[in-house]
Amino acid sequence: MDNLDSLLKRIDGLPDEEIWTLYAYLGLKLKERGLVRTRNIVGERGEFLAIKVYNETPGTPKLQAAPEGTQNVDALSRKGERYSIKTISEPGNLTGVFYGCGDRDDSEPDKKFEYVVIVVIDRYFKLKKMLELTWEQFLKFRRWHKTMRAWNLSVTQGLESEAKIVFGAQLKSFSNQVPQKPH
Repeated sequence: MDNLDSLLKRIDGLPDEEIWTLYAYLGLKLKERGLVRTRNIVGERGEFLAIKVYNETPGTPKLQAAPEGTQNVDALSRKGERYSIKTISEPGNLTGVFYGCGDRDDSEPDKKFEYVVIVVIDRYFKLKKMLELTWEQFLKFRRWHKTMRAWNLSVTQGLESEAKIVFGAQLKSFSNQVPQKPH
């Protein structure tokens, strides 16, 4: 831990341009190691965590990443169930949008996935919570984003009370992987 604290202190002292170079380098390293597939680091972190938690939690389906470019689906179970994964960074409570899930007036759009997984991370990309909704719950809680002309979800008490909690206090080991910035 001392080496990491020392590294973080050195990073704090870098000039702005070197911080940008370091950010780009880390993005390339994440891609090289297969930890991300795109430059959407927040979304990729959520997908990685969702697949990891599902695969390491007894009683949950084993997931694999969907092929790149698959619309509305980020992971697939061994049974062929489709999962859409959305990541929220604290303190936010709104997911990104779901395109292709019907227009505002569609009461019964074509089913695009079986489950939505909402991954909530903190500013250090540590997992805070993970919720799962069925397609039917998605339809119940979705909200129209008129500018984007697509649907999104707001994590409210009502949504949380009906969602399946996939991750909470019971899996602390996942949330302790990123150190706090030294003072």
